[in-house]
Amino acid sequence: MRIFIGIFLILFVLTSCESNGVFEKTYFFPAHTWKSTNKPFFKFTITDTVSLYHIYAVVRHEDAYRYNNLWVKFTTQSPGDTAKTQLLNLRLADNKKGWQGVGMDDIFDHRIRITQAPLKLRAGSYSFGIQQAMREDPLPHILNAGIRVEKIAK
Repeated sequence: MRIFIGIFLILFVLTSCESNGVFEKTYFFPAHTWKSTNKPFFKFTITDTVSLYHIYAVVRHEDAYRYNNLWVKFTTQSPGDTAKTQLLNLRLADNKKGWQGVGMDDIFDHRIRITQAPLKLRAGSYSFGIQQAMREDPLPHILNAGIRVEKIAK
């Protein structure tokens, strides 16, 4: 009987959760090393032009990662526009609290919002690229990097 109750509770929780993520994709780095020449690109399409969105950088690393931050070149191409690149300092930890992401064992996941204010996105195809811009190259102990576009709940 306990098994049936446990299964029911798990199914209830899984079916009652609603994701507001429109798109999330990460790239896995073989050997857990990110070379600056490895520039993952992601494409997705927006159809809902009424909602507001936030954009996040997604990073997964090992506890052995040596830095509190990660410098990345973030390239964005909106429908009908030319590509724009910006240099971002992604804060992963601080000296008082340690890692700011969610950790399990020695792996830490970060979703770092890179849009300061909610954005209205135009309908069409978007491209995002991410490239590490740290002084250490290749950069060890990085497992994944990617992008998340999230619709703001009303």
